[in-house]
Amino acid sequence: QVQLVESGGGLVQAGGSLRLSCAASGHTFSNYAMGWFRQAPGKEREFVAAISWSGTGGRTYYGDSVKGRFTISRDNAKNTINLQMNSLKPEDTAVYHCAAGPLSSDRYYYSLAYDYWGQGTQVTVSS
Repeated sequence: QVQLVESGGGLVQAGGSLRLSCAASGHTFSNYAMGWFRQAPGKEREFVAAISWSGTGGRTYYGDSVKGRFTISRDNAKNTINLQMNSLKPEDTAVYHCAAGPLSSDRYYYSLAYDYWGQGTQVTVSS
């Protein structure tokens, strides 16, 4: 059974930073692509970032709304991915979920392509 557990959410003022982490267990972590999605109340789940599995060099991908502000990284030794979020805006407020799956890069942007999901962590950015 694959388990993903997010941490690091919280309340921050606009312009501030937060670092989210996702700890994975139950599978060969380095063989899976990992992603972050977010969902705000009343809105659809939105792609935030993804990182490819280690065999493809850990390439990174970002949604347009977070490019240049967020950075995704992975630590295969610790079975963890991180999302460093800088220059946060009130519109970044959402529940952030990490996801995992053995998928090709053309599917990273689609939430339905991922097999496993964490419960999510709340990020609230005040103006």
